[in-house]
Amino acid sequence: MPPRATPTERQKRLGAELRKMRLAAQVSTEYAAGLLGLDRTKISNIESGVRAITPDRVRTLACNYDCRDQAYVDALAEMAGDRKRGWWETYRGQLPAGLLDIAELEWHARKVRAGLAMHVPGLLQTDAYARVLFSMALPALSPMEVELRVALRMQRQQVLHRENPITYVGYVHEAALRIEFGGPKVMRTQLDHLCDISERENIDVRVIPFKAGAFPGAGQAVMYAEARVPQLDTVELDSAHGPEFLHGQSQLDKYRSHLDWMESASLSPCESRAFMHDIAADF
Repeated sequence: MPPRATPTERQKRLGAELRKMRLAAQVSTEYAAGLLGLDRTKISNIESGVRAITPDRVRTLACNYDCRDQAYVDALAEMAGDRKRGWWETYRGQLPAGLLDIAELEWHARKVRAGLAMHVPGLLQTDAYARVLFSMALPALSPMEVELRVALRMQRQQVLHRENPITYVGYVHEAALRIEFGGPKVMRTQLDHLCDISERENIDVRVIPFKAGAFPGAGQAVMYAEARVPQLDTVELDSAHGPEFLHGQSQLDKYRSHLDWMESASLSPCESRAFMHDIAADF
């Protein structure tokens, strides 16, 4: 298989997990290369996500690394066997790769929890609201770049409505519901959309009211994507320079605790819906 010029975050994650497994077994790249009949540099390329690997070879490595967690091995083999071109690939070369990595992460997740303090979560935004957010970027984006980002964001939302939708929990601070992105009409429509979509069985929208007081994370936008097995969970953090993806165990523990706090401080789904209706009435 030819090497990839720019592996996706998911491809890099598979390689990182294979490297982690090899190091836990305390074996060399030369040993791994011998198992697969490859030269040593190709093992390094596999572990960096630059070169693909087949599911059978994943299982061969896992067996010889004495990895006995069958669910974990099955999940890695599934990642290796996933060669279909995702819908987000139509945007490659037009949008930053990190935005496509977010779409891929959501597509393969079983459950997503997101916590935001300053704006509505992307999977729950209307196109008008998203357009305002992207129009405020610095340095300024061209109208075409704004529309491409809006289109990608709207297509990402299909994970909530497809035949096997993800479970989604969004923790939204009251501040995000009161900041007038786009003015009263845009906000009223956005709030009405939140109320409507929160009625879906697979979606919870939980509001953290001002009266909850201080909160951890200083308002950082956090997305926690649960995978087929907990070892493959991923945290995505928004930043001015693009998304940051984390999967170290201590990082996963930290942001699970972060979102657990948000849940404990939030209103129930029914209370949140009534709260959003009341705010919408003010616009």
